[in-house]
Amino acid sequence: MMHLGKYSALFFLSMFKFMFAPVGGPAAGLAFIETYLVCLSGALFSTTIFFFMSEFFMLRAHKKKITKYKQALDKGEKPKLKKNFTKVNKVIVRLKMKVGVYGIALFAPLFLSVPVGTIITAKFFGKEKKTFPLIVIGLAFNGLIITSLTYFAGSLFE
Repeated sequence: MMHLGKYSALFFLSMFKFMFAPVGGPAAGLAFIETYLVCLSGALFSTTIFFFMSEFFMLRAHKKKITKYKQALDKGEKPKLKKNFTKVNKVIVRLKMKVGVYGIALFAPLFLSVPVGTIITAKFFGKEKKTFPLIVIGLAFNGLIITSLTYFAGSLFE
């Protein structure tokens, strides 16, 4: 029997927060394979859009920052400049140096969110040909683990 509403709910949740989407599968009465494939499809759809559009999003953010700066100058105000080397930025650079393309591509979309993790990965490693396939492999692997844990934990409480 088709569960179109349940599939779409999982699909759209997976597009943004992939880590928690499989939890809805057993609650919706879906089989393991249905949950895994629908969640993976949603995450892959979102990843494809945000990976290949990441340069557009980064340029747009940069233009917005320049516009705000110019508007402040036009008003005669002193523009507020953000610090370039904040604690968070230092942690991100250290993480990038330690785990490299493999760690960022495999885990950033999972732990942050699919759009944010994908854009960050594309920003750091978008020019490397292996980056997008690594993200896809990471989502497939992480999705399998999370869906398995969800169904295993659900079977313990039945």
